[in-house]
Amino acid sequence: MDDDQIMSSQTNDEQEESLEVSLRPRLLSEYIGQSRIKRELSVYIKAASEREEALDHVLLYGPPGLGKTTLAMVIANEMHVNIKTTSGPAIEKPGDLVALLNELEAGDVLFIDEIHRLPKIVEEMLYSAMEDYYIDIVVGQGPTAHPVHFPLPPFTLIGATTRAGVLSAPLRDRFGIVEHMNYYEPAELEQIVKRTAGIFNAEIETAGAKELALRSRGTPRIANRLFKRVRDFAQVGGHDSIDKGIVSSALTMLRVDQRGLDEVDNKLLTTIINYYGGGPVGLNTLAANIGEEANTIAEMYEPYLLQIGFLSRTPRGRVATQAAYTHLGLEYPDKRGEK
Repeated sequence: MDDDQIMSSQTNDEQEESLEVSLRPRLLSEYIGQSRIKRELSVYIKAASEREEALDHVLLYGPPGLGKTTLAMVIANEMHVNIKTTSGPAIEKPGDLVALLNELEAGDVLFIDEIHRLPKIVEEMLYSAMEDYYIDIVVGQGPTAHPVHFPLPPFTLIGATTRAGVLSAPLRDRFGIVEHMNYYEPAELEQIVKRTAGIFNAEIETAGAKELALRSRGTPRIANRLFKRVRDFAQVGGHDSIDKGIVSSALTMLRVDQRGLDEVDNKLLTTIINYYGGGPVGLNTLAANIGEEANTIAEMYEPYLLQIGFLSRTPRGRVATQAAYTHLGLEYPDKRGEK
């Protein structure tokens, strides 16, 4: 490969990376969906700005891919402050947290994704940092070790999690703003798909955007990922515009059905129906049958199946609903005569 080709490749990579970044809206007015949360946040942000105070700590929770990270960045932009981003697993010891907090200026945002995975010793150090803006650290070792009171500037902690229920009560109670992010409506996802198409300079017809939105399981991240794959099919097929037919044929090849269910979703439901008579069946048993981790099923697949009514949870395990049978083209068994 000659120098010109190398330069061209690097330029294309940089352009693709720039496009990826630009997919994220910067302001609340650009952020599509989550209307209730946006209304509430706009009030809190305006009030904090007028008082020249740091925004209260924010906890965002909900299924993956709904825009929690993007919303954290939007909040920082609206407050005109810097944002430091990290994740729970990346903060392994108190010193890691001290290093992050030491970089913050007054009003800045510290965003911790997967905050439910913080080590306990780090979480406990956060309590005083969030409530009173200080931490106590031990400097030195052995006989020379001594505690140091380390004051912090007022800052905003934004935590994101898919598992709010496993957060400890002391940590959860220190968030003044707690917001549950819901799945998106098809009309909202259609807007997101059209916006993404515009950023990538791709033409998509309304019917095509609507079809892609319907198959994106209420999740912007999935909508954007599927759009890029459909764009590939359209390009290779020599199509100037993405219509409904191209979307349907591309997603069929990707094994994504009309409700957005993929191969794993369908395998999960058919296993419950064919092997366990529709359920109930325990999560660990189900995970072993389909070759997936139990946590993966619980966090990535179940929430949407529960949302659309294809799956229900009972004290004895997971049950496939009548709607799931109908979707799969199977006859729903009448169990009223069973004892």
